Amino acid sequence: MSQSRKHSLFEVFVSTLFGYGIALLTQLWVFPLYGIPLHLWANAQIALIFTFISIIRSYIFRRLFNHLTFGRIR
Repeated sequence: MSQSRKHSLFEVFVSTLFGYGIALLTQLWVFPLYGIPLHLWANAQIALIFTFISIIRSYIFRRLFNHLTFGRIR
């Protein structure tokens, strides 16, 4: 049984939200270790940029693998 579109959207939203939080916390911890002192707002913006890039990357690979798996069958 496949996952509903609504459930898939919810899963992506939750995963992205948690990923953003983890990225932000990691930056707040790691950047000062490398002498990159940034305010919370700057860290939030950087994490958001990388989150958008990650979403685009994930979408491209998902479509590619979907095409490689199911594209030749049609």
